[in-house]
Amino acid sequence: MFLKLLEAVLKTGNRMNVGTNRGDALAFKLDTLLKLVDVKGADGKTTLLHFVVQEIIRTEGARHSGMDQSSNSTANDEVKCRRVGLQVVSGLTTELVSVKKAAAMDSDILSSDVNKLSKGIGNIRDVVRLVESMGSDDNTRKFSENMNQFAMAAEEEIIRIQAQESVAMSLVKEITEYFHGDSAKEEAHPFRIFMVVRDFLAVLDRVCKEVGSVNDRTIVTSAHRLPIPVNPMLPVPVNPTLPQAFLPFHRRQRDNSSDDESSCS
Repeated sequence: MFLKLLEAVLKTGNRMNVGTNRGDALAFKLDTLLKLVDVKGADGKTTLLHFVVQEIIRTEGARHSGMDQSSNSTANDEVKCRRVGLQVVSGLTTELVSVKKAAAMDSDILSSDVNKLSKGIGNIRDVVRLVESMGSDDNTRKFSENMNQFAMAAEEEIIRIQAQESVAMSLVKEITEYFHGDSAKEEAHPFRIFMVVRDFLAVLDRVCKEVGSVNDRTIVTSAHRLPIPVNPMLPVPVNPTLPQAFLPFHRRQRDNSSDDESSCS
């Protein structure tokens, strides 16, 4: 679902920037996800993320509910489709729950804690040697034997932890390069990519709730036989094109192609 969302954002951004030097982008930095709510339609409320979410809800709802989008579907089919699609998109937060946990971590603190454990074992070794130098009775030998066994097991465990830390940081670097570009620029804050996705998921949750609220109101209104669309500002065409609400922004982009990356290119 996350990859589908990224693809939808990329396609929408390219469509909005057609005719400019940003219209054929092959990728975008994840920071752009946080800017989707800054791109607003003519009503000043509907954002680009609302449109993207509605489009994914439509396609995923049809796919999961088995509805043929080319056929004449009933109102009940449309309602079911939207509800199923919304559940699928809303589930992204649960799917990426580990990202939120990773965003709360600090790589420097993690490395520091591992180093402290290793140093602590060295301190235990020093204490054991100090005790052994003070005498050699049965209690001392028993203490020394038990502590040396503990230290040996702990050292093996710390070696495994250090290896896991190295593998984890290598994977973080790969993820950053794949989704965000040059990981060298993020060396000071290697977990920042998780923070960006975490913040985006929070925005996505809010937008999903707003879209769900609009859809619920539409369903209630439809029950009274008032023919209004799912969202007056966000028509859902068979072949996805820019909604009318975003056309003014699209024209501005044609006139000024040197704007900031908030154009989602």
